[in-house]
Amino acid sequence: MYTTERKKIVSTEKAPKAIGPYSQAIRTEHLLFTAGQVGLDPSTMELVEGGVEAQTRQVLTNLRYVLESADSGLRFVVKTTVFLQDMADFARMNAVYAEFFPENPPARSTVQVAGLPKGALVEIECIALHNPTRGD
Repeated sequence: MYTTERKKIVSTEKAPKAIGPYSQAIRTEHLLFTAGQVGLDPSTMELVEGGVEAQTRQVLTNLRYVLESADSGLRFVVKTTVFLQDMADFARMNAVYAEFFPENPPARSTVQVAGLPKGALVEIECIALHNPTRGD
């Protein structure tokens, strides 16, 4: 983690490296803001196969690793934004999403977009609380 006066740059090898000039996440004193994640396998930097369900599962796994590397986790997520290439995939994405947020799910917005990086079917970003019982 790189530290500036008011924010910390979050980075983990367990999630895909940034494919542009951005950070995986930024942590402030109380909040963590993630970059959008697509369904890239961090070891190959290629999209996982298996459609929107497999990509959603990989996206949320990647987000979990980013959050955990910053002393947070999925249970601390307060807001997500889901970007779908096709709103017809909503129900399939939503079923996998529900597996990762089985209780007290965060607030969420879902929008259809014209395109996503690397031709992904889904991208998700989130805002989470920094776990006050761990880390600095």
